[in-house]
Amino acid sequence: MSRYVGGYKLPDYSVLMSVYDKELPENLNQSLESMLMQTYPPSDFVLVCDGKLTNELNIIVKSFQNEYKQIFRIVRIDENVGVGKAMNKGIKACRCDYIVRMDSDDVSLPDRCIKEMLLFAVMPELDMVGSFVEEFDDETDETVAIKKVPLLQKEIESFCKRRNPFNRQTLAFRKSKAIEAGGYSDLKLCEDYEFAARMLANGAKGQNIPEVLVRYRVDSSTSEIRKSWRLTKAFIAVRWMIFTEGFIGFRDFFTPCIMQLMLFLLPMRFTRWVYRKFLRDTHIKPPTAEVKIDTPTKHKDTRYKGPKKTGK
Repeated sequence: MSRYVGGYKLPDYSVLMSVYDKELPENLNQSLESMLMQTYPPSDFVLVCDGKLTNELNIIVKSFQNEYKQIFRIVRIDENVGVGKAMNKGIKACRCDYIVRMDSDDVSLPDRCIKEMLLFAVMPELDMVGSFVEEFDDETDETVAIKKVPLLQKEIESFCKRRNPFNRQTLAFRKSKAIEAGGYSDLKLCEDYEFAARMLANGAKGQNIPEVLVRYRVDSSTSEIRKSWRLTKAFIAVRWMIFTEGFIGFRDFFTPCIMQLMLFLLPMRFTRWVYRKFLRDTHIKPPTAEVKIDTPTKHKDTRYKGPKKTGK
């Protein structure tokens, strides 16, 4: 049955999630519940199993499949291929043109999807919608920080030259536009940043809702991951990729890379200080606001076309 809000017909949507064998069963269970119990529930749910799962994870997956037989579908990949390739498999499997991305260990607030779909309904020219996220401590469940992102198209395009303008945990996007842009890259990390840059470079219109719609789980290992060499290499690789394709200039390539190298080289307390001081809002009061409506404007075409194709 169609759902209307304020005279606007909400579009149907698919949820897309990937999971692999290192995920904790209790986190997966909570994440799945948060999406299937939305105030505006999905018409389709695609869970990509990236490699073989543990028995515990398979039990949870099977229980949700049995309970939501009409919409819950599983795509299994024999070997772990990484988030990017798993997302591409899932995108192809999704039945709806609007896809809501969800991580297997985070928690969506009950009104997340109705608010994102309402924005798509009000502004059908949009291809991507996201929001703020609340980072919470995995052990205490207490809020640690709010990660804010730019709201409107011009700010999003400018911000994207230095950092990802969308919180990946909150992203909803149009399937047809994602396919047109080439989907996700094969990168093992930071694939979400490259995806956002390529979508924007291919003409996608985006907007963020100035409100927390997803809770993002952090623990003692989060800071270690943020300063790891593995993440540093991936971050530089993404920036080099979008630099060589002309989406950013040398200054926008060089400065963030130096900052990431500093996070890698300097002590852990420096990494924590940088995130608290510059990259997160630690004044804990999750913001809520009415959705701002962007006014369509013409923007310079600085198109990044994705990784260059090489011959066989």
